[in-house]
Amino acid sequence: MIRWKRSLSILVMAVLVGALTACGSSDNAKNNASGNSGSGSQTEASADTGSSPVKLRIMWWGSQDRHEATLAALDLYTKNNPNVTFEPEYSGMEGYLDKLSTQAAAKNAPDIIQLDPGWVPDWAGRGQLAELTSSEVDVSKFDPNLLVGGQSDGKQYAIPMGSVAFGMIFDKAAMDKLGIQSPDNGWTWDDFFTLAKESKSKLPSGQYFTLDYAGNYFMYSAFQYSKGKGPVVTDDGHFNIDKDTFLEWTKQFEELRNEGLVPPADVNASDKEFDPQMDLMVAGKILMRYGFSNNLVSWDSLKPGAYALVTMPRSDEAGGWIKPSMFLGVSADSKQQAEAKKFVNWLLNDPEAAKVLKTSRGLPVNKDNATLLESTMSDLDKAGLALLRATEPDGQTWTAGAGGWTNFIDKDWALVRDELSFKKVTPEQAFDELKDASTAYEK
Repeated sequence: MIRWKRSLSILVMAVLVGALTACGSSDNAKNNASGNSGSGSQTEASADTGSSPVKLRIMWWGSQDRHEATLAALDLYTKNNPNVTFEPEYSGMEGYLDKLSTQAAAKNAPDIIQLDPGWVPDWAGRGQLAELTSSEVDVSKFDPNLLVGGQSDGKQYAIPMGSVAFGMIFDKAAMDKLGIQSPDNGWTWDDFFTLAKESKSKLPSGQYFTLDYAGNYFMYSAFQYSKGKGPVVTDDGHFNIDKDTFLEWTKQFEELRNEGLVPPADVNASDKEFDPQMDLMVAGKILMRYGFSNNLVSWDSLKPGAYALVTMPRSDEAGGWIKPSMFLGVSADSKQQAEAKKFVNWLLNDPEAAKVLKTSRGLPVNKDNATLLESTMSDLDKAGLALLRATEPDGQTWTAGAGGWTNFIDKDWALVRDELSFKKVTPEQAFDELKDASTAYEK
């Protein structure tokens, strides 16, 4: 099971706006951060009339290019459907789930919700998502393996928006300048740790090889997978961290920490992914970090021409995988479910929508739209596609995993991560803490 809620902020947008007129475009409301208008429309009129004014709330997280692409898609939909306008709520990842969960608990969730793949089992299990039937959202051109992550008890509750590969991004310009060899696809974990140690004599003071990933859930998952030990939590909801593998990983990073090859704990904790001032790679303080195939455009916008992608290091097996980038769902409490589902179908299947969104959420899952974009991709998008294709042949199988483990990953694991970084616990103690914490989530 691989759960995706990164605790790193991307680029927070929080611009309050006034109310939309019934026929206004989403340009008139770029972001409503208050979320106080409820899940309903601007009027109580039925969406079935096809002409009565409808306002749909939609919420997502992302980087600046994703915000701009999504807002442009909303404008296009309103242009084609003048009775439908939008109240967008968008931000970085930091705090997104907490805000969304609070709204949902109060039955005030947006009509249309962007969901991390790891959240879907819990949301569907709590009855917070409306069923999306094949007559409402056409999934005939979607990979069935990617659709599975949005299903519960044989019903579809969320639809994948794109597919991405999990790999690494590195500052090639900086590494070339320092005389550090760039990694190649297919490199191993031995190569990774060797390259880190070889870089020590070339790194200036205040610059580090990578982040302190000793207690990072996602990077450790990649390492354990590559060792052939499977997921850290099984699909049927059982703790599965292999102790020897965990100790090997954490002790390798303990050595990097002692050698000054990862940032000090306070610096490491200050990192905020995609933030122009606080992202440690953008600031030139680290050379590489984990990343996704669809994010190179965002990185390049912060430092043009500097970055490159490479597969996740491997061992006996591949370390990386291909996964749905995120899902789109409709709130079960929405008073405008019919219109919301109509929009979801358009956003994920219409070629014009695909042209606007491009690869901001990964390669489109609709195969025709993916082919359409491939023929007109920029060099940056082609580099992202190359990582996806390099990961496909033997990448690990992604699953949404068992429900009920979100807090283990987002809270318990995060606590151990910080304790390792600040040298408050030994690797052995960190393992024991995680094992003890897991008992509260065991099926």
